[in-house]
Amino acid sequence: MKIVESMRKNGAILTLFAVISTLLVLTTARLTEAPIARQQEAHVLRVLNELIPPTQHDNDLFQSCTLVESADFSAPRKVYRAFLADQPQAVALEVVAPNGYSGAIELLVAVAVTGEVLGVRTISHNETPGLGDKIELRKSDWVRSFEGLQVNSEDDPRWAVKRDGGIFDQFTGATITPRAVVQAVKRAALVAQREADNWYQLPANCMEQAP
Repeated sequence: MKIVESMRKNGAILTLFAVISTLLVLTTARLTEAPIARQQEAHVLRVLNELIPPTQHDNDLFQSCTLVESADFSAPRKVYRAFLADQPQAVALEVVAPNGYSGAIELLVAVAVTGEVLGVRTISHNETPGLGDKIELRKSDWVRSFEGLQVNSEDDPRWAVKRDGGIFDQFTGATITPRAVVQAVKRAALVAQREADNWYQLPANCMEQAP
């Protein structure tokens, strides 16, 4: 009987510890959720202002976000619109390169109303350190190679890595990663050229859709 009572007592203690631990985890998550969200917003805004400098817009890029759908996107994407004196200047699209070496690569691609690519930044990825991570600006200037370029057509031969006959460098020992990014940026630029006029007219609704 003593053994049974001891087992019950220990079981109750373990259950209590489990409940307390779960409550602590949930409480911590709730307390840190808002600060983490603010940090993420601040990071996105910094990147946006790098791609579309303040001299090129007079609106809040983060607050101008709208969700767009396109046959070229597998899911609705966030688009940040830049205006100067109420005139459209550029858009920055959140796009995904699904075929990176280690999975999906999330990018932010800025395209001017002229169709020119203003810049590209990598938001997140799981590419191999020392090889595929050269798509990060802090690791390499490679992403700057898109700046000032325009996609002339779907079959524009320049928009490929040099191994495939294009103008973009591949990384030593890692061709899949830059190839995936080039394809994603090309697709984003083409979609922006074709659909951005409509995007400028849409209401800002990204905050409404946030969980």
